[in-house]
Parts: sequence; structure tokens; C-alpha cells
Amino acid sequence: MTSPKVLPPPVETYALGLGGQLKSKRYYYLAGSALLVIQQSLMASRDFLVGRAVQAAASLDGAVVQQVALSIFAVSIGSAIARVLSRVTVFTAGRNVEYELRAVLLDRIQRLGPSFFRSMPTGEIMSRATNDLTQVRLLLGFGVLNVMASFAALVSAVYVMASISVRLTAASFAMLPVLWLVTRSFSSKLFTRTKENQDAMGKMSERTLSSLAGTRVIRSFALVDSELAAFEQSNADYRAKSLALARLRGAMMPVVGSISAVSSLVVYFYGGTLIGRNELLPGDFIAFSIALQRLAWPLMAVGFVAAIIQRGRAGYARLKEVLDAKPEIVGGTADPSTPPHGAIEVRKLSFAYGNKPILKDVSFKVEAGRSLAIVGRTGSGKTTLAALMPRLLATPRGSVFLDGTDICDLSLNRVRKNVGYAQQDAFLFSTTVANNIGYSLDDVEEKEALELVRGAAKEAEVLAEIELLPEGFDTVVGERGVQLSGGQRQRIALARALLRKPSLLVLDDPLSAVDAKTEHAILQAIERQKRDRTVILITHRIAAAKRCDQIVVLEEGTITERGSHDELLRLGGTYANFAREQELEEELQKAEAELEVLA
Repeated sequence: MTSPKVLPPPVETYALGLGGQLKSKRYYYLAGSALLVIQQSLMASRDFLVGRAVQAAASLDGAVVQQVALSIFAVSIGSAIARVLSRVTVFTAGRNVEYELRAVLLDRIQRLGPSFFRSMPTGEIMSRATNDLTQVRLLLGFGVLNVMASFAALVSAVYVMASISVRLTAASFAMLPVLWLVTRSFSSKLFTRTKENQDAMGKMSERTLSSLAGTRVIRSFALVDSELAAFEQSNADYRAKSLALARLRGAMMPVVGSISAVSSLVVYFYGGTLIGRNELLPGDFIAFSIALQRLAWPLMAVGFVAAIIQRGRAGYARLKEVLDAKPEIVGGTADPSTPPHGAIEVRKLSFAYGNKPILKDVSFKVEAGRSLAIVGRTGSGKTTLAALMPRLLATPRGSVFLDGTDICDLSLNRVRKNVGYAQQDAFLFSTTVANNIGYSLDDVEEKEALELVRGAAKEAEVLAEIELLPEGFDTVVGERGVQLSGGQRQRIALARALLRKPSLLVLDDPLSAVDAKTEHAILQAIERQKRDRTVILITHRIAAAKRCDQIVVLEEGTITERGSHDELLRLGGTYANFAREQELEEELQKAEAELEVLA
């Protein structure tokens, strides 16, 4: 038996929103705050000790200087330890936020329907799941740490400075209103330009992804130069947005630094005056200067932290567009106690993409353990009908019933576990053949799992070809299975569906990319599947359809004929025409093959 996977907590337990995440990680932030308070308290003690050491040195009291020096060393070590621990604690909170939001984001993406992906391309989603999520992590990790550290340093430094001279402290804050106005102006511009920059990055990522995915088409049409020109336009737009943001951020720090420098000049000028009047001791002024240096970073960090906050806000605003998207397909709560049998009934099913009707009043019923072929020309609605049964599209309520229960009332997990669906356009993951076939297994590497994988491959008539691959089942198939032929991809996807052992198996044209010999073998496999489960076969091949118990003919989204193979031939309608056309095609192919042999 395969060992069960250790599953993470349900994503429903994770907090959403910046406020929710701050609240859920409050113990990390409180611990980090406490450590920063300890650190800054020790730093305040160090400032006073330095002032005392200066006064002792001026009095030539070596013993006191040595004692104070040891105290400064001990305090500095303690401060460094507290600082490191505070960073570890707060950064852990930021990393946990990233982990949770990534899990929620993936869960949302898996639940969203086709209309969402038509409005937001893959490259844009990838940009949000990587770059934007990183900005949120920096906000709730590095950003929060700097806010807390700056506040603690501000309080600590002001305490030391005010204890030494209230008048000198007031003078050091002369430029604070100017700093606040400048920071506020930069902050609003940062948010706008950061969002524009991240939008441009998303568009460039989508351009890059589509170019890589379609590289064969681009080369075959000799459109490399046109594609490069299109990419250059996206890249130039991203560069322009990045430079605009960089100029703003580059201007902010010097402006804030200049304001802080003016404050320092005021302090040194006024402090020197107080020392000349004997109103301030040299040691106290040194202690005040050290505290002022600690205050310089919080003042300069205002602009730096503002940039992090605005980038994080912009990143979360883009993530929120995905997190707030409403799934078109929501599972029900019904959980029948009886085991699934695979009986399927479709009642007056109508479906449209926008204003374009695809299916109109489609009805049929297949008893458990029986088979049905759905035949029709390209564009008749066969694939849409196949996708509605496992609820990969928004199946209308009251139209599809599995074992007598409306599939809209069943949980999505129950529906998709019991409705195996092999798509015509087979998708394979960029991993090994074994991992693709055994995708539904907990651990493909276990001996029993490998036997199941081999059995499914044999059933799908692809085992012999897999064993001829360079590394057999360990061969990596490449992006979307690019290393394999269309027929191999289709049969590996079929093996993946068979391995799951669903009660209802929906096969969407599994013979569209195979030769005659392989077609016969797959038909034999489908024949065997009919003994164990209900089978619905979407096909345009009469050779496949005639093996099923019943056949329906779909034309322009409507069932026009139904019956057995012999009954439909006698009817002399569309199905009979299909049969004659394919019979003529086969005879023509046979004649051409004979001519080639004679030649």
C-alpha cells in the first residue's frame, strides 16, 4: 500500500488581507517588538556609558574608563543578539505570509473557471504569483521590521537626547515638518508608479511565455523578427516604467538624506554654542551625537520604508484581483452513502459561451456498466458536452445527474473522482512518464504504485512504446509532452485516466492521433473497460462508435439521431453517411497502399 501524503492545513484556515495576516502573525510581531525594545534599551544604556567614558577620560580616571569599556562591550553584545533574534522572528512571519498566500493563490486559481483565464493570461498570473507575492512578503517581513525598529530607535534616541538637553533635542526636530511633507508626496507617487511597473512586468512575462510556448510556430512561419519586435515593445514599456520608478526612488533618498543632514548641522552648531557657554558637558554632547546618529536612520528610513510599503500595497492589490475572483463552478454538499455506480443522465442540457449557444436541449441516459458513443462533426458541441460531465465547465443545475444525484449538489471532489476524463488535447506535465500516468497516486516510486502504472500503460496500449524510450518510465516528456508524439501523449493521458479507476469514464476522441493498428488496440482496451465501468466515448470514428451499446448523433448542439449501430445504418441519416464516407476513405487508403507496394 502507498503511504498517505502529509497534507498541509486547509487554505480556509489562512488569513486573507494585509490586516488579517498582520493579526494572524501578531505573536511573531509582538516577540519581534519585545526584542527590539530590549535592543534599543541596551543601545540607550550604551550612549550614556559612552558619555560617562568621555568624561572619565577627560578627568584622566583610567579605572573608570576600563570599567565603562567592559560595560559597553557587554551591552553591545547583548544588543546585537537581540537585534539578530528580532530579525529572525519578524522575517519568519513574512515568510509564513508568503507561504500561506501562495497556497491560497494556487487554491483560488484551481477553482476559477475558463472566463477568468480568458481575461487574465498565464504570464500575468505568474508575475503576480512571483514578483507581486515577493513584494508582499517584503512588506510584512522587512517592511514591518523596519517600521518597528525605526519606532523603537526613535523613542530610544529621543529619550537619551531629551535626558541630556531638551533645547538641543527641539533644535534637532526643526526640519521634521519638512520631512513629513516630502515623504507624503513621494509615497503617493511611489504607489502609482510601482503598480504601473508591476503591470508592465506582467505583460512582458505573458509575452515571453507565449513566445516560448509557440516557438515552433514562430519559426515555421518565419516570424522570428516580428516576434522579437513585439517583445521589444513590451520590454521597452517595462524599461520605461522601471526607469520612472527608479528615478523617483533615486530622488527620494537624497532628498530625505539632505533634510536629515540639515538637522545634523543645526545640532552641531547649537550644541557647540551650548558647550561654549558651559551649559553642556563634552561627554554629554558626545552621547547626544551618538543618539542623534541612531535617530538619523529612522528619519532616513522613512522614505525607504515608504517605498517598501507602497510596493507591497501595489503587489497585494494585484494579488487581490485573483483572490477576489469568484469561481464559476462551486461544489455542493451532498454526500451519498451509497458507493458510486457510474449511471449518468443528461436532461434537457443547454449551454452557451456568452451569447453563442453550443448545446440545445440535449438528453440521454446511460445505465451503470453500459456504454454510449457521441458522434458528430467538428464544432457540433461534443467536447463541450464531455467537459460538462466532470464539471470542468459551469454545468447548469438540473441538467446532469450522476447515480440519480444532480452533480451540482455533489462536491467537486466526488464528481471528479468518479468521472474520469481523458481530453482530446492531452496535457502532460513536464516530468517523467511514470509521474504523468501515476499522477493520482501518493508515491509513484513505491513498487505497488509502479505496477499499477505499468498496468495502466499496458491497458492504454502504450507500454511497449514507453519501454523503447531512452529511460523508459523515467523519461522526462518535456514541456506539455513535447518529446512524445501526439498519439503517445493521448494514450499516456488515457492511461492516467484508467489508473484512477472511475465509475464513469469519458473519453474525448481517444483515436484522433493514432494509426490503424494502435486504433484497433485502443478499441480493444475500451471494450475491456466497458466490463468494469460506464463508458461515454466522444468520437468521429464509426469503428469505435459501433462497439458501444447506444449511439447518439450530435449536430449543431442538438441530438438528431439515437440508437444502436445497426439501427442508425438502417435509418439512413447522418450516421449512415458518416459510415459510408469512412468506408470509402478506408478503401481509398487501402488502394493507395497497394499501389505503393506495386510501385
